Formats: sequence, C-alpha cells, structure tokens
Amino acid sequence: MWGSMGKMWGCRVAEGCSPRRIAHAHDLARGHSSGSRWRHGLYARLDALIYGKYRVASAPPVFPHGVAILLQPATAPWITEKMDKSSEVGIGGEVTEKRDEFVLPELQEYHDLQAKFDENRVKSLLRRVDVRLMPPLAILYLVAFIDRSNIGNARLQGLEKDLNLSPQQYAWCLTIFFFPYALFEVPSNIMLKLLRPSIWLTIIVFGWGIIMTVMGLCQNYSALLACRFFLGVFEAGLFPGCTFITTAWYKRFEVQYRVALFYSAASLSGAFSGLLAFAIGNMTGVRGYSGWRWLFILEGIATCVVASICYFFIPDSPGSAKWLSPEEARFLELRLQFDGHDKGYKEGGFEWKYLIQGFTDAKVYIGTIIFGAICICTYALSYSLPTMINLLGYSAANAQLLTIPVYAFGCIICVLNSVLSDRYKHRAAFIIAPMGMTMIGLIIGMAVDPTKLPGVIYFALFLVAGGIFSGIPTTVAWTSNNLAGQWKRAVGMALQFTLGNLVGGTVGSNIFLVKEKPKYMTAYSVLFSVTACAFLSGWALLFCIRRWNAQKAALVEQAEREGRDLDAECKDLGDKNPYFKYTL
Repeated sequence: MWGSMGKMWGCRVAEGCSPRRIAHAHDLARGHSSGSRWRHGLYARLDALIYGKYRVASAPPVFPHGVAILLQPATAPWITEKMDKSSEVGIGGEVTEKRDEFVLPELQEYHDLQAKFDENRVKSLLRRVDVRLMPPLAILYLVAFIDRSNIGNARLQGLEKDLNLSPQQYAWCLTIFFFPYALFEVPSNIMLKLLRPSIWLTIIVFGWGIIMTVMGLCQNYSALLACRFFLGVFEAGLFPGCTFITTAWYKRFEVQYRVALFYSAASLSGAFSGLLAFAIGNMTGVRGYSGWRWLFILEGIATCVVASICYFFIPDSPGSAKWLSPEEARFLELRLQFDGHDKGYKEGGFEWKYLIQGFTDAKVYIGTIIFGAICICTYALSYSLPTMINLLGYSAANAQLLTIPVYAFGCIICVLNSVLSDRYKHRAAFIIAPMGMTMIGLIIGMAVDPTKLPGVIYFALFLVAGGIFSGIPTTVAWTSNNLAGQWKRAVGMALQFTLGNLVGGTVGSNIFLVKEKPKYMTAYSVLFSVTACAFLSGWALLFCIRRWNAQKAALVEQAEREGRDLDAECKDLGDKNPYFKYTL
C-alpha cells in the first residue's frame, strides 16, 4: 500500500528509515536537488484512510504511527482549502499546527486505484493511450505540414512559370500564410476548449483540405494568394490544439516525448512530400493539368478524407474514450489531478484573468524568442530545401528524392532528444545542445563553396535539420511544464505559437534570395544569428528559472519562520505559487 502512496507523493517516511536519505530522495524525485535536509512543509498522515495535515516547525519531524507523506508543493494549497483550522497540538514533543482531520474523496479514490495499477499495468495503459492518440495526431500534423510546404515542391514543377509569378510574388504567396496562421492560433485554442477537440479539429482539417484542392485550380497570382491566406486560417489551430490535447492525457514529464512523436511528422512530411511530388509529377498532361496542379488537388482530396474520419479517432478526454474501462479512465484523470500540473488554479469556465495571465508571463515571451528563432530555420529549410539540393547539381526529380534522408535524420534526432529530455526531467540542455548542432551546420554552409564541395553542403543540411526539428518539441514542453492551469496554458502556448510562427514564417520564407544562389550568404547569416539567439535565450531562461525557484524556496522558509499561513496567501496564484517548482 505504502509503495504506491510513496510513488504518488514522491516520498515516504517510516520507522527505521533515514529521514535525511528519504528527504533527499524526494527532492531528486521532484527534479529539484536542494540538498539533504528535511522539508518544512505540509505533511499528510494516513490513519485508516483519514488524512490529517500538519505543519512541521522543526526537523526532523516525528509523526503518530511512524508514517507520513510530504505533499507535493503544487497540490498542498489545494488540499489545504478543504481543511478548517483547529487548535495547536504537540507531536513527538514538537509544537505544530494541526488542522481538522478530513476525508479527501479524490485522494482516497486515487489511493484505492493505485493498489490496482502497479507499474507494469500503468505502462501498459499508457502504451494503449499512445497507440490510440498519437497516430491520429501524427497523421493530422503530417498532412498539415505537407499541405503548407508542398508549394516548394510545386515550384520545381513549373508553378511560377504557369502562373507568371515573379520571385517577389512567389515570396508573398509563402508569407501571406503566416499572418492568419498567427492571428487565429489563440482564438482557435479557445474554441478547442469550448468545443470538443474532435469536433473542432475535424472542422479545421476539412476546411484546409477544400482550400488545398482549390489551389490546384488557381489561374493567377491573386487566386493563389487568397488560397494561401485561407490555408493559414484553417491550419492555425492544429499544432497548439494537438499539443494541448497531449497535456490533457499525460503527466508533465511524459508530454515532450509524445509531442515529439506527432511533431516528428513534420520532418517526415518533408520526406513524404518529396516522394509524392516525385510520383505525382509524372501526371503532367493528364486531363490537361500540370503536375503541380495534380499535387495540390490530390493532396487536398486526401486531406478531406482524413478529416472525415478523424472525428471518430480523436478521443476528447479519458472520460469519453470508449476503449477505456471506467476504472482506467478515472485513474488517468486522477493521476493528472495529483501530478500537480494544474493545481495552481481551482478553475472552471473561461475567465478574462486567464487570458491576461497568459499574455503577461515572462516565461512565455522568452520561450517565444526560442520558438520563433527555431521556426525561422524550420520554414526556411522546408520551403527551400528542394531548391537548395537542386542547385547542388542534381535534377529536379532527384532533388525531391534527396530531401527524404535529410528529413528522416531530423525525425530520428527529434525523437531521441525528447526521450532523453523526459527521462532526465530536464529541458534547457536539450534545447541548447540542438541549437549548437544547428550552428555547426550553418557555419559549414557559410564556409564551403557548394559548387566545389556539394557533398559537404548536403552533410551540413543533416546537422541543421537534426538541430531545428529536435528543438521545437522541447521548447513547447518547457513552456507547457511551467504554466499551471489549463486556460492559462492554452492561452500562453497559443501566444507562443502565434508570435513564433508569425516571425518564423515571414522571415524564414523570404531570406533565400534568388540573386544570391547557390551560396545564399544572407540566408545562412540570418539563420546563424537567430540560432545563436535561441542558444543564448535557452541559457537566459535557465538562469531565470533557477533564480525564481530559489526566490520561491526563500519565500516558503521566511513564511514558516514568521508563522504565516502561506497557503491562504497563495490561493489562485497558479505557477506563481511558491510551492510550484518550475522545470529546468
């Protein structure tokens, strides 16, 4: 029984155990090694499933029956709300504050369920969730990235010539996508919360499938520009929506690996896009249409088919998943509830304060700098990679095929980086290292003449792809981990996606200047500068978070010395709560 309870709260104190060792183990389990000392905090005592709360005034504490549990920092204030103040009592010779004993139904229910869900059963359950949830999200993101970036493949198949586009007009067709894409990300995430995810995602995917099909019928620049604009409107909600759905199913340090699984579809999309473009390009002349028209038409129809079935395969929540038993669904809900991820708020429906909190959080904006810099690199690579390889001396058809290994390598590094980040419960290093990898690739690109050493440039593209594709899931997970409350997290993450994609898309799609081919010195210089900015911002955010965590710890210790009830003062502070420890 106590083995499962110890895992739930992160620590267990029992007779015969070393308090110093157990406390230090708890600190490590929480991901914050603060040294081998007792935690002066909130403890819950188990006595026939009746929980009493004690504020320990000195160390080491002694509890009745020799057993107690240190409450998780983010959960403690929420539990405190359910207790009434009572008289002071002595425990083991120490004077502590005791509050009335109570029964917390959710905690008792979770305790009972944990007795039925051992480690192997939990792993098996999560694998089932992965199998049901990840493939639909990955397919949707694969389709989305193919549809937004296939214009780069269409360019090699004669799009500019057939529509009489100037280089500036083509650049505007790339750029116009990102203005509505950025504008509608926050409203789309709010709609996702108001409606069921399965309904909202079905609507937006079907919408951009229709737009993609119409793109194949465009006869001039204006029509293509309008289609790209509305493509941005409908695609705006997908990535923030998929990320938000993931956070509603998995605990904090289970999120990044799952985000990487569906985001890696972005890197695979480049491989699929090149393969499809190669195959569909042979349809030139069928019914009088060019190959690039068939590319848009067939991929648009495929998107509509995917949209028509995704409604039945995207579960809105554990409680609505028919493939889970009621017991399994409830266990998944409670493990998130007691993970401490959302216990900063006792929230219900939407309130304007959540919007304000999301818009005024410094962590969001520092994360946005990192995210935006990576987006610049991502979109620059996605839109220009076929052309860059073509200029290395390969035919248009072979250039399409040679994009596949580059994207596949990016996918592998993305997943590997995310697995390690979740395993070590750390984010910063797994952003900083990929940015370093990207900078090495860009330095090679600036230093080497592509006409003399095309193979070296091709190798450099692998380093760039591996770095940028592995950076985004980590950045997204870092932001998600450090925003408490579903509404604030939905708004904050959507804001990050909005600003990052707006800057990333507009800059990344316009820096490969035709007059500079094949060297593209401006493009490489800009990409190196923004990658260095992301590298330094990762260090800066790590420094800030360490400082904020230290300030929170000092606040808690000061309140304990002064005998203040910090729980009452910290109500509804969310991730600003002193008991909420930010992820490094």
